[in-house]
Amino acid sequence: MKHNKNIFILGIESSCDDTSASITLNNKVISNIVSSQKIHQKFGGVVPELASRSHQNNIIPVVSHALKIANIHQNQLNAIAFTRGPGLLGSLLVGTSFAKSLSLSLDIPLIDVNHMKAHVIANFINNTNISFPLLCLTVSGGHTQIVLVKSVYEMNIIGETIDDSAGEAFDKSAKMLGLDYPGGPIIEKMASMSNKEDKYTFPEPKIDHLNFSFSGLKTHISRFIKKEQEKDPLFITKNLNDLCFSIQKRIVSILINKLILAIKETNIKNIAIAGGVASNKYFRREIKKLERKLNIKSFSPEIQYSTDNAAMIALCGYYKYLKKDFAKLDIEAKARYII
Repeated sequence: MKHNKNIFILGIESSCDDTSASITLNNKVISNIVSSQKIHQKFGGVVPELASRSHQNNIIPVVSHALKIANIHQNQLNAIAFTRGPGLLGSLLVGTSFAKSLSLSLDIPLIDVNHMKAHVIANFINNTNISFPLLCLTVSGGHTQIVLVKSVYEMNIIGETIDDSAGEAFDKSAKMLGLDYPGGPIIEKMASMSNKEDKYTFPEPKIDHLNFSFSGLKTHISRFIKKEQEKDPLFITKNLNDLCFSIQKRIVSILINKLILAIKETNIKNIAIAGGVASNKYFRREIKKLERKLNIKSFSPEIQYSTDNAAMIALCGYYKYLKKDFAKLDIEAKARYII
């Protein structure tokens, strides 16, 4: 293993439909390349087989580009970090196999990374002012969790969804409205043009303790839209912006209210958000309002590091490198992989 004060980590992310590679120099990101797969839009969601094939086509050029932007040769790498899970198994296998092969050929350590833990770590990219303990609300297309973060090495889930994720609620609601995939960013854009922000009120699920549920909300939205369309076939067209705002407002309020409960129960004054939904600007504004209201500190990753990316994988790998926490070459990808 190479020993020097400059530690170069190659991070590889392939958990869903984004192929990404990043180079970090110690705890600084010096390149981060993301290749998003547009092929899934016409299907209204990610098709696992197509995602896997696209990763196979993209991974070598993406890694090569990351090395070029970082202005280093692969022989300068100290370790390779990769997303082990959770995610789509076929997609994970591409990144895992590539990382294992390159690690073996370069004779450098292999580091496995939990994708959801890496989303939390994304808050530490270009930010050294975060204090522990920390409550992180991690929200994506596949997960919704409240994570108690005691250090970059110690994290525990204290609340999570019992059915669907907040990201899925955004995407499925968008589909009901006839919008394209991914629906979350489109709902956000339409909502920003609403001038009747309280026109519709959707119910908040009553779920015990710190857990979440979004399946009932999706069902209510679906029934409401169908009922109104029976009265007026042009209901969605006439009220699209207002519908998007009301849907966004309810999803975000569910997240915020559970986070408030977690703050009260733990008495922790540092909070963060992470995951793809954390790129939603309305969500970010509501978190800032909460910061002022409760006199707490809030953090959020840069938007480019909120959605799936390899920079968070590489940084997580760097922290594990310092602990010499390396993986063996027979390690396997895991579709379900708990923090």
